[in-house]
Amino acid sequence: MFLLLLAAWVIFNGKITLEIILFGILIAGAVYLFACRFMGFSVRKDLLCIKKAGLFLWFVLNLLLEIIKANLITAKWILTSRYEIEPVLITFTMHFKTNIAQVLYANSITLTPGTITVKQEGNRYTVHALERSYTEDINGGRLAEILYRLEEGL
Repeated sequence: MFLLLLAAWVIFNGKITLEIILFGILIAGAVYLFACRFMGFSVRKDLLCIKKAGLFLWFVLNLLLEIIKANLITAKWILTSRYEIEPVLITFTMHFKTNIAQVLYANSITLTPGTITVKQEGNRYTVHALERSYTEDINGGRLAEILYRLEEGL
């Protein structure tokens, strides 16, 4: 977080001089100490975030692939009138430890075309899908596995 604050300071100033860098280090340090003291930040949490950044990028890449795949399937359903769409509403439970993972998973489901998270209470999800085949990997697929790995060590 300290490096992000320092980078923001330099970017907002628009130029790099020794004076700007020194004041930036001072101000970013003060803001970081304030955040650590009163807002629950810590060096350990920052290092954990840096360590998990690659895994989070892997999650985003997999989410993008799922979105593209669902777009193609949904477009096929819409463009060919041979198929009769039979919507389904399913309820299932996941076992995430953090609220962030719960909400991230619910929003990931909603982002993929053909599915929408209707209700999410804790680890219990209700999802509407255009077709039952859209829900095959929804309660234990690759995205859920990555989120479980992201939660390890928290």
